[in-house]
Parts: sequence; C-alpha cells; structure tokens
Amino acid sequence: MAAENLCNGTVNGRMRTSEGKTPFLIGVAGGTASGKSTVCKRIMEKLGQVDVDQTERQVVCISQDSFYRELTPENKLKAAKGQYNFDHPDAFNEDLILQTLQDILAGKKCQIPVYDYRTNSRTDQYITIYPADVVLVEGILVFYFPEVRDLFHMKLFVDTDSDTRLARRVIRDINERGRDLEQVLKQYMNFVKPNFEEFCLPTKKFADVIIPRGADNTVAIDLIVQRIRDFLFNRARGVINPHTLSSAQSSSASAAVSATSAASSHRPAHRTGSGDKQRTCLH
Repeated sequence: MAAENLCNGTVNGRMRTSEGKTPFLIGVAGGTASGKSTVCKRIMEKLGQVDVDQTERQVVCISQDSFYRELTPENKLKAAKGQYNFDHPDAFNEDLILQTLQDILAGKKCQIPVYDYRTNSRTDQYITIYPADVVLVEGILVFYFPEVRDLFHMKLFVDTDSDTRLARRVIRDINERGRDLEQVLKQYMNFVKPNFEEFCLPTKKFADVIIPRGADNTVAIDLIVQRIRDFLFNRARGVINPHTLSSAQSSSASAAVSATSAASSHRPAHRTGSGDKQRTCLH
C-alpha cells in the first residue's frame, strides 16, 4: 500500500522529514486499557501509515511502556507474583523518555527499547524511529512529568469508563501476557486503580482534547486526523512551524475541533477549563 502524502492529500509521492526538522508531537494519555494504542492505530490507519515500511512512515507511534526501568532481581520476583507497582511514576525512566523525545523533536533517528510484558523486562532488541512528520506518544503517565508534558504540541486524553477498562485489562493480561485471573484482579485493586486515581486521572486537566469512549468515537478520530492534515498542509506552505506552536495555538486548534464536532454530530462539544487554557471534549 502506497504511503499517503499528508501534505497534499495524494497517494503517490513522498515527503521525508529531513534530519533536524521538528515533527508534530502528540501525547495520548488515559487509564490502563482505555484504548490509547487503538486510538493511535486508528489515526495511523486513516492517514494510510499502518502498512508502510518503518523507514518510510510519515506518522509513527511509540509507547511509554518501552521506558519502564530495568528491575532489580528482587523486583523481578515481585513482578512475577503481581506484587510490583508498574503504574507508579517511579516505574518509568523519566530521563530516558525526556532525552528520547528531545532527540525526536530535533529530527534525529532514535533507538526505542522493546519491552516484554511476559518477562517484565526489556529485550535485547530495539526499534529504530526514523525522522517523521508526526509522532504519537501513548502511555498512562505521558502527561505526568512536566518536562515531558511540555514537549507535546497536542495532548489527547482517552476517557473510557472504569468497568470497560477493567474488563479489557483482564482479557488482555490473561490472553496476551500469561497472567491468571486472581493475579490480574489483585494487581488492579492494589496498584492499577489507586494509581490511576492519584497519578493518571489528575493529568486529564492538561489535555487539549478529551476523547470519550476511545477508538469507538469515530467522530473524534476523524476530527483529530483532519487537524493533523491541516497542520502538515500549513507547515508545508510555511505557515506553521512546531518550534513556535504555543499552547495558545494548540487551544485555538482545539476550539476549531470543538466547533466542527458540534456541527458534525449535532451535539454540543463541551469546552472546559479556566483562563486562556481550554480543552475540548468530543462526544
């Protein structure tokens, strides 16, 4: 499948981001199993990027999970029993995340660690992230660390109800990660739920756009995709540069999405927040 040229809407042709060119960096936060990775996948699908070779992608996605800290032997034993807290900010290597995103924004090629959920450890493999036009970064705490949060040009929060997230996590952890039901439920009650409420949910206020129901919200996905197309088209014309994309511009973009959402769905799109900082909730 040919890569879509995002700057002019055609299918043939390729505009490779050059070394040193700043990509459009989008953060995608939300609770465990809220649909963050699926939202990113839908965005990439609609932009025709899923089946494109990694070296030629204009839109790439990386997961915060790739930046879990290496565990000590003692913590590995705890993790094997479901007794290690993977949902606490300390579980992530903040410095490595920050350095990687700074390199990405500098248009550099980066090596991303590959994390194995079955062994709770990094593998010996790395994924190479080549300079791209758009970079999606998804994770439960991508908005928690201020220095990391401030790097994003657009911030999305996937808002899915807790019952749905728990059901998805149980199915995922049993089928894909080799866990048993008792272990999954204990880990959820001991770590996942309380840490979501303490560390993840409060970061919702930093989002420019809130997406209820996750990837099932096709109206929201379509509007975000259009926002990405508009940004890339304007940047190709020299109208916008990510280096100068301020929070005010991001808020203006969200306001535009809000207006379009209301017109498209015939339902009000709520904007919440105070002062100059507003965020859009797409129904």
